[in-house]
Amino acid sequence: MSAPEAGNPVAEPISVRVPEAVRLTGLSRSRLYELMKSGDIEFVKVGSSTLILVESLRGFIHDRRSSGSRATFANL
Repeated sequence: MSAPEAGNPVAEPISVRVPEAVRLTGLSRSRLYELMKSGDIEFVKVGSSTLILVESLRGFIHDRRSSGSRATFANL
């Protein structure tokens, strides 16, 4: 991604399609759908498109990082 020009800030997307969410998170497509079904990751349907809310992805990863990293290192 290129640097924003002065006065033209880059707008972050509010949603991404499933392939982009897979790329951003490193989760498998099937795991992503499981998380969507369970309500752990929020999404919207617009026609036949499935849009995953970026804020929801960030929150999900952040929540796992905060609790998961301590548990992992505590077991070493």
